[in-house]
Amino acid sequence: MSLLQEIEDYMPGNQQEEQDKEQMIWFIKNHPDYLERTNRLAHFTASMWTVNKEHTKTLMVYHNLYDSWSWIGGHADGEEDLCAVALRELQEETGIKNAVLVSNRIFSLESLTVNGHDKKGIYVPGHVHYNVTYFAEADEKEKLAVKEDENLAVQWQSFEEVLQLPDEPWMVERIYKKLIERS
Repeated sequence: MSLLQEIEDYMPGNQQEEQDKEQMIWFIKNHPDYLERTNRLAHFTASMWTVNKEHTKTLMVYHNLYDSWSWIGGHADGEEDLCAVALRELQEETGIKNAVLVSNRIFSLESLTVNGHDKKGIYVPGHVHYNVTYFAEADEKEKLAVKEDENLAVQWQSFEEVLQLPDEPWMVERIYKKLIERS
């Protein structure tokens, strides 16, 4: 199934997702490079909301670039199978190798603004990440590993901690609360 079809089939759970879904569909239909970072206005990313087997904790990374805790994800970089991208990012950023998808269907949609920043000595202008989140379970006893070029730390955090840690009220109110409620 194409990413466009996957997004069109997704049933939004709230007004934020309704609006973001509409914007994502328009963007795919009007920008053939929607999966590439070369599109400097926006491009697609994929995330994996990963919970323990009891659904009481989630796996978070402390992101170097954003200087903040976040759920796991990365750029599509031309790959349309965003679920595969999200699983690969989970493995690369955390060391988790035995995660099990709860479903291979979209778990959440969000448009995320990215401020301008330097990456490897090159300025990247502000843009939008059209993010597609998937949902997996993992054993919190599995050994974790930090991907040092991207993250300072990786750890399991209770849902309560997730709502306290970020300095970004919008992320807490619109994204993390939504993901926790669906877990």
